[in-house]
Amino acid sequence: MDDSTDLAPETMLDGNAAAGVLRDIFGVEMTAHLGRCASCGNVAALGTLHAWIAGPGIVLRCSVCHEVVLRVVEVPDTRYIDARGAAYLRLLR
Repeated sequence: MDDSTDLAPETMLDGNAAAGVLRDIFGVEMTAHLGRCASCGNVAALGTLHAWIAGPGIVLRCSVCHEVVLRVVEVPDTRYIDARGAAYLRLLR
């Protein structure tokens, strides 16, 4: 993690704060589904990620190494999803 990045811990929530947007994107409730951090390999439920939702988008970071796992930015006619920080997202049936 870049130490110059201000992670503003006072505005951090858990990944459950992004539940509505994640449900809109994936069509199912996602906070209990597992993801693996591409940086450190931690496997955890998306609801346990650290979330920042007050900016122009949503940023979900690994609760272990603090690297970005998932970003979502919405503009009037488009939604951008960047999941390159996730080695995988596991959707259980």
